Amino acid sequence: FNFSPCTATLRALMALRLFNTLTRQVDLFEPLNHGGTVGMYCCGPTVHDFAHIGNFRTFVFADLVRRVLQFRGHEVNHVMNITDVEDKIIRRVNETGIPLPEYTAKYESAFLQDLKTLNCLEPHHRPRATEHIPEMLDLIGRLIEKEIAYHAEDGSVYFSIQNYQSCGCNYGRLLNLNFDAMRQGERVSNDEYEKDSVADFALWKARVPEDGDVHWSSPWGDGRPGWHIECSAMSMKLLGNTFDLHLGGEDLIFPHHEDEIAQSEGATGQPFVKHWLHGAHLLVEGKKMSKSLGNFYTLADLLEQGHEGRAIRQLMMSTHYRETFNFTLDGLAGAKTALARIDECIAKLREVADDEPVEPQAEPIEKFTAALDDDLNISSAWATVFDWVRDTNRRIDEGLSSAEATAALATWQKFDTVLAVGKEESTVPADIQAKVEQRTAARDAKDFATADALRDELHAAGWTIEDTPNGPRAKPL
Repeated sequence: FNFSPCTATLRALMALRLFNTLTRQVDLFEPLNHGGTVGMYCCGPTVHDFAHIGNFRTFVFADLVRRVLQFRGHEVNHVMNITDVEDKIIRRVNETGIPLPEYTAKYESAFLQDLKTLNCLEPHHRPRATEHIPEMLDLIGRLIEKEIAYHAEDGSVYFSIQNYQSCGCNYGRLLNLNFDAMRQGERVSNDEYEKDSVADFALWKARVPEDGDVHWSSPWGDGRPGWHIECSAMSMKLLGNTFDLHLGGEDLIFPHHEDEIAQSEGATGQPFVKHWLHGAHLLVEGKKMSKSLGNFYTLADLLEQGHEGRAIRQLMMSTHYRETFNFTLDGLAGAKTALARIDECIAKLREVADDEPVEPQAEPIEKFTAALDDDLNISSAWATVFDWVRDTNRRIDEGLSSAEATAALATWQKFDTVLAVGKEESTVPADIQAKVEQRTAARDAKDFATADALRDELHAAGWTIEDTPNGPRAKPL
């Protein structure tokens, strides 16, 4: 399949470049519908348990992609599925005796709260697999009609790789598969099969006793969908047969995303996705995350240790999305320190800035944009931000006008539409503000005993006094 090239004018207007797993190179990002909405699909969580921080590196990466697209002026239609039926979930349902909807709802709710804690934008659509069985059956039916899928003797329906290739299609679009070197298998029913196996994969799984009450009716008998068909059916329903971006972790390249391409293009005869983006794995303290090693963290684990969601987000965005990332508690402490530097600078700007709308500073925004355009070079983008913090602090010390402070504040707000790590300005409660004013009056009257007592009361309530050009103000500890 070939995508039509964009005009030279549009190339000049859009400079965002992203590594495309499909072409194995950094490509200029050119939306299919020039001037229209960008269709973006990210494989969502399998809600069989609480998500861990390795999962969330992918979702923070997806949030960064969406924010950068919006930063560059695109409207985005962001779809993230919820896998609420597959092998692991069915095992857990049978073990616990909890009905499927009730079991998955608990983990879906926790996942969505974690996304909010990490300042990830809510997807525009969150389709659940169990709510799209008719679309999956339709897709499977079309593949059977084209003889790319077949009803096997075990009652399941499988995708035929051989028949797909016989139609002139290529299985192995996202990575070069050496069919001679790979272990051949007739078929495989597991959702996540071994990476060295090329085999026909299940589109519809015939009901077996181990499925319990988890099954649906179909033209081929009772059963349930395979994992791969779920994403194809949901993404094409909401974004069309062909859309702009498909994201996920690098562990999904094969077989999941490869199978998505095959079954989608096999059914429609049209190209499935133009740009494929994949994020690299996350290590913890230099090792693969494992409960036995004591380095397995959910977001709740880290929050219980006193870490902030925005610091976790900052750390996860500190290295390039295609680089394997080493998550450490020391790194998390460093993220907290880095954010404190930004917070301090922004607080100083707020003391001087006024409410007049102004444009942000052009040069730092241009550098920030250029870094993001370079395949989301987040390290370079952060370098721009911290250079700006250093220069802004120097200018504050030299004496910044209110107009200059306002422009600097607008610059940070522009940065933070992408980074999403900023701290909201604290609202001082009326009783705290009253104590600040009483302490100021006591100091002016040289009643230092009363002033010290009020200072201690503020400290006990979680506030301190900071001297500013506009007078003393309360600041949260």
